[in-house]
Amino acid sequence: MHWKAFFAVLGLCVGMGAAAQTAQMDPALLGKATAGDAQSQYLVGLACLEGKGVAQDATQAAAWFRKAADQGHARAQDELGVLYHTGQGVERNDAQAAAWYGKAAHQGLAAAQVHLGALYDHGEGVKQDDAAAAEWYRKAALQGSAEAEYNLGTLYERGLGVPQSYTQAADLYRLAATQGNASAQFNLALLYDNGQGVQRDYAEAAKWYNKAADQGVPRAQYNLGSMYVSGDGVPRDLAEAYYWLALAAGTWDGERQQQAIAARDKVGAHLTAAELFSAQQRAAKWLAAHKQ
Repeated sequence: MHWKAFFAVLGLCVGMGAAAQTAQMDPALLGKATAGDAQSQYLVGLACLEGKGVAQDATQAAAWFRKAADQGHARAQDELGVLYHTGQGVERNDAQAAAWYGKAAHQGLAAAQVHLGALYDHGEGVKQDDAAAAEWYRKAALQGSAEAEYNLGTLYERGLGVPQSYTQAADLYRLAATQGNASAQFNLALLYDNGQGVQRDYAEAAKWYNKAADQGVPRAQYNLGSMYVSGDGVPRDLAEAYYWLALAAGTWDGERQQQAIAARDKVGAHLTAAELFSAQQRAAKWLAAHKQ
């Protein structure tokens, strides 16, 4: 590649004063991208979007993604759709997002299928259509997408676009939950707690609440704390209950936070000074580590 062309490519993503970053950008990759290689264009777009080796620039990321997307690169099409949906580097346009997601989704890209399903789910850029949302979620779920499994599970739980079925919802939530999806873990716990789609099992509910609570889901923290108060599914342990309720109080806001604070303080009144101090220290440590 001619040196003038090379430096022109650098200038697409590298801002003033960012010359030190250029050492991280592979000249061969830039050369291939400029020559029209779609995969290279996609990778340069990612570098611009994430600020890896070049100055972060969503506008230039969009330009590179478009070059690759126009050649049929599915991941570039999906990334361009994300930029249109979020308004990064381009003016927000959900119809354009849907169009680009659709191109990638029809190529079988699970991430794009989830994204397109979500647009149909919420009626953004396309007419709201629960059945279409379910169909795209299903395609991605069959590829093992935890997000799609969770989203499709919510449709089965509510009977939107699919026949209502707590059993199907539980099965889908379990698939997503075992992959670490916190929302699915919480929803699966609720089904076990209420005996919907599965046999009521407080121990299973507590197990899944715990996994979601560890990931910072306030309702899971609150429900798990309540179970330690009642002794349902776990040994009755007021110090442990205080800990989880304190986390809920620290992560919720508004009326729910006040609810958690009241429950926490009610439990705290039954602890010894040593137990209370220990539980408060544990909670403070967790909250500090997960402060956003």
